Amino acid sequence: MEDILFYLFSAAVLLSAFFVVVSRNPVNGAMFLIVAFVGIAALFVMLESYFLAVIQTLVYAGAVVVLFLFIIMLLDVEGSGKIRPKAISVVAAGLAFALLALGVVGLFASGRAGPEPELPLQTAASLSRHFGYELFTKYMLPFQLIGFLLLAAMVGVIYISKKEPSPTTETPSQD
Repeated sequence: MEDILFYLFSAAVLLSAFFVVVSRNPVNGAMFLIVAFVGIAALFVMLESYFLAVIQTLVYAGAVVVLFLFIIMLLDVEGSGKIRPKAISVVAAGLAFALLALGVVGLFASGRAGPEPELPLQTAASLSRHFGYELFTKYMLPFQLIGFLLLAAMVGVIYISKKEPSPTTETPSQD
């Protein structure tokens, strides 16, 4: 039963991630992204990593996608559906996919793609403590840089989306 659930959640994640990429409507793409994040959280639950599943759901499926939707709503995306990708973009995407497929085939051909040896079971509290310690000591600088990068992106989007009043429109006077 566990194998069936794994394949089901993996297929849901891959399918929704594919629809994120090919969706023409950015709001639909963000909704498919939520489905992908929830599927990844379900895979974390199957790995008995409940803390990461909750963080995946709250931070990514909740906050980050809401931030994406906020930015999508601020930008004027009506004209972006008529833009066709350039030939160089299509070639670069095809080359990246070929490299990815070559890497996956190489991984499976090397024989190292099998399951890892069992790790000793640890309590959830010790795993959370270790995760928090690593996050706020070893990875504190990247964590802060990502926060500042998201802040700069938000300020940039708000600045770009701010509409200037046109000089030709006049407000009617109230006489």
